[in-house]
Amino acid sequence: MRVLLVGLGTQGRKRIKILGQNFIGAVDPNSSEARYSLITDVPVENYDAVFLCVPDGVKLKLIDYCILHKKHVLVEKPLALAKASDLLELQNNSNSSNIFIYTAYNHRFEPNVSSIRNILNQQEIGRVFSVRMCYGNGTSQLVKSSDWRDKGLGVISDLAPHLLDMLAFWFGAKKITNMTVISHNFETKAPDHAVVHFTMDELVIEIQMSLCMWRNTFECEIIGEKGSLHVSSLCKWGPSTLIQRQRVMPSGKPIETVTQVEMPDPTWELEHAYFFSQIKGKSQTNFLTDCWIADALSEMESRI
Repeated sequence: MRVLLVGLGTQGRKRIKILGQNFIGAVDPNSSEARYSLITDVPVENYDAVFLCVPDGVKLKLIDYCILHKKHVLVEKPLALAKASDLLELQNNSNSSNIFIYTAYNHRFEPNVSSIRNILNQQEIGRVFSVRMCYGNGTSQLVKSSDWRDKGLGVISDLAPHLLDMLAFWFGAKKITNMTVISHNFETKAPDHAVVHFTMDELVIEIQMSLCMWRNTFECEIIGEKGSLHVSSLCKWGPSTLIQRQRVMPSGKPIETVTQVEMPDPTWELEHAYFFSQIKGKSQTNFLTDCWIADALSEMESRI
């Protein structure tokens, strides 16, 4: 599979390392390292798929170009750029052209995130009552110095899509109600810290996102009637720990099972393999989760 990469930034460089011999060249008008300035400069017969690692504002135009020339697309999250109806139209155009488009949410391939899905599917902790998640880093000053990043929803549009996608991965894209949003601008123009509460059917959800957390942080707590699940950290930052607690009735110290995963970040390579396998299997584009995320972000924006 010959892959053209558009956008030679941080994400693009990471993907090039994983692509290896599949990588045929990069497009970026602002980088002297890129072989091409515009995607239209690249002969269409030279590549089969395109990785779009570009700002949100140009994604749709580039996707339309790829559909026109029958090129499969991996696009960096989020694809929450328009109304759900517009995304569904894009989905239909893609499938009519037999083109597979995938929105990259690499945390789905995190070992402990996958383990949680298996545990929930087996109903080992019973009916789930609540989920609390926190995702933070210390990039506020980098964002502040970027004209295209320090605007709009800020940290919400940056990190909330990952958390929402994980919720959809675990529980399905269920209806969101009773949303409240608290946001702050500690060091940037756009929000650099936010806490969002909402319900998904009967699930009570809290997600916290921050660019002002000086150590990279991912924490997740899922409470169910028979026990609970607790994740600390991601593989890219070091050991990732999953604790499963089995409730002792009527009360008491729970029985714990601890799983620690320590390895280089496996998610990018696994995601690439998934993308190529979907193309080989002639899978169709499905933007239902993207539509759900887009609606959730729109609701958050209306409540800031």
